[in-house]
Amino acid sequence: MTSPLTALVNIISSNVQSLEGAYAKAETPFPSLDDPFRPTLLDFDPSLAETRNLIVAAAAQLLATVRSPIEMLQDYAPGMYWTATLGFVVDVNVPDILKDAGPQGLHVKEISAINGIDPSYLSRILRFLATRHVFKEVTPDVFANNRLSSLLQKTKSVEEIKADPVGRFDGAPLASFISAFADESLKSCAHFSDMLQNPSKAAAAFNIALNTEAKMWDWYEEPGNEWRARRFTAAMTGGADRFPSEIFTNGIGGKDLQEGDVVVDVGGSVGSAVLPMYKAFPHLKFVVQDLAKQVIAAEGFWKEHAPEAVPSGRVKLQAHDFFTPQPVKGAAVYFLRVVIHDWPDHDAKKILQHLRDAAAPSSKLVIFDSLAVHTCEDPSANPATVQKAPYPLLANLGIAGAGFNTSLDIQMMNVFNGKERTEKDFKELGNATGWKFESLTPGLLPTFTFSAA
Repeated sequence: MTSPLTALVNIISSNVQSLEGAYAKAETPFPSLDDPFRPTLLDFDPSLAETRNLIVAAAAQLLATVRSPIEMLQDYAPGMYWTATLGFVVDVNVPDILKDAGPQGLHVKEISAINGIDPSYLSRILRFLATRHVFKEVTPDVFANNRLSSLLQKTKSVEEIKADPVGRFDGAPLASFISAFADESLKSCAHFSDMLQNPSKAAAAFNIALNTEAKMWDWYEEPGNEWRARRFTAAMTGGADRFPSEIFTNGIGGKDLQEGDVVVDVGGSVGSAVLPMYKAFPHLKFVVQDLAKQVIAAEGFWKEHAPEAVPSGRVKLQAHDFFTPQPVKGAAVYFLRVVIHDWPDHDAKKILQHLRDAAAPSSKLVIFDSLAVHTCEDPSANPATVQKAPYPLLANLGIAGAGFNTSLDIQMMNVFNGKERTEKDFKELGNATGWKFESLTPGLLPTFTFSAA
């Protein structure tokens, strides 16, 4: 049998050839890490997703195999500084300041003159990030945006950001996401181990860190957190945009629904996942439900993207707490997009039970959420939903296949005591609340379909 090292190198080599071949065929140069991110169709081509994942999985496993285990652990342990430094540069607008500087970049003294941060701090933090391929150090203490750091930019100018600090993250989902991780999530991490060892102390580490009994959503409603609530809305508005709209339109089975059937987006934020459904299925009606503050934000979203939708009655924006009885009875479809993972099992069951109590015999429940996959082969998993990884890769392809998912699982544990779930976990939730599991459609965002039992 081929040695693990040789097998890993072969996976990298063969898939790099395939990737370069695809770009050559399209007469498109492969993107340089040194240049700002300028998306092309190939960047999001689903036919290349597996190729990229295999390269990343093999490269990461090769690194873990050949590097000294001491060095690996020394690199892992201070991982909180990745989060802290990314959050810092977003907070003080470094990527935005560098946006107009071009490839020649700016000296840290020039950056300091704009954001007021000590040049020595800027130099060290930017060098830490550039060492990890976020930003490029062009010449000593001169930094420019690169492929990664350019994605940290906000949509507003530095002057506009300073003039409207509460709305500084509007339209910038990735910057919002990173800022939140470096804010309440990083603060909560300091209490992570203590909370897990003493779970009766609080609902989650978040509650200890922020000295509150409130869930994060309710905490956002408190005075002084207006900008955090708005940042969360910006992050979630981009949540649906990260996924092809076909996931949602196909997931609800809209073509098979009848004229006037109602589809309810439960905990839908502003309803960004409903927008492609609204456009694809003119014969259907939609209800977007969330807490009152999100509904206010949703009004602006729909006025911008489909101003006729709400006045026509085809889209209804409804303030609703999904821990209370569902007001829309007998809908054709109730769906939850990246909601259930926010909650521990006992709360998730309450949410699904309220939907089951409101459902008609023909109602469907559709859950769009992450699928947790074991690092080893799972004999209980449906072979049709799990692709076998090539030797010697981990069954879930490591950081390439489950890196973000496993990080998100820890985030859910840290902030909400929520969880990412396996196929078995979802089936058990359904069985406990009167929903019969029908199918799992794997993909970038898996779709779990249930019928009323």
